[in-house]
Amino acid sequence: MTQIFNRSTNVLSKVSIFGAIFVIAGLLWLMDELNRSSYNTGTFVAREQPVQFSHKHHVADDGIDCRYCHTTVEKSAFAGIPSTKTCMNCHSQIFADSPYLEPVRESWRTGRPIEWLRVHDLPDFAYFNHSIHVTKGVGCSTCHGRVDEMALTYQFASLQMEWCLACHRAPELFLRKREDIYNMKWQPSDKQAEDGRERAKEYNTPSTAVLTSCSTCHR
Repeated sequence: MTQIFNRSTNVLSKVSIFGAIFVIAGLLWLMDELNRSSYNTGTFVAREQPVQFSHKHHVADDGIDCRYCHTTVEKSAFAGIPSTKTCMNCHSQIFADSPYLEPVRESWRTGRPIEWLRVHDLPDFAYFNHSIHVTKGVGCSTCHGRVDEMALTYQFASLQMEWCLACHRAPELFLRKREDIYNMKWQPSDKQAEDGRERAKEYNTPSTAVLTSCSTCHR
């Protein structure tokens, strides 16, 4: 029987098959990188807010404690957004005529709240409680980064499931003394794993089996 295809077709078919495998693998890798990128997660992208608020100025320069503005962080699932009155406690006297603060003054005059754009916004199917994490020894900077160095606030972590699980699988690497919860300069010690396990016992932290259970975060 006469040969229909040239012998070189065998080489081409093999190259095509192996080439397709590499192309598919490359596309999967690209999709994975895109999924973790700032384009998808929004990390390190400063949000445009109604007021040019600087955490660096208020926290690092003025020494204002996180809890002065985020009043419910220790007792509620939501850390709380400061009311206009909280802003005006200072700014009725300090920078009272600054044009940058006109949205604050307008809010105070009209009673309409400032429409802040949420920076850390978990999906509705993920349950998160600030008070639980604070009570168990997780500090602000662990999740929010060095907010005291942010002139404009941005999302520090990806907030993806793998990021949450990294902590839930080994909480001892992140737990700190309660007096250091709001210490933005805190760094883990050389004995962090050992110290963290002691704190996990002291704070009655659930086991990793509970922390990594689906129902813990998806209720």
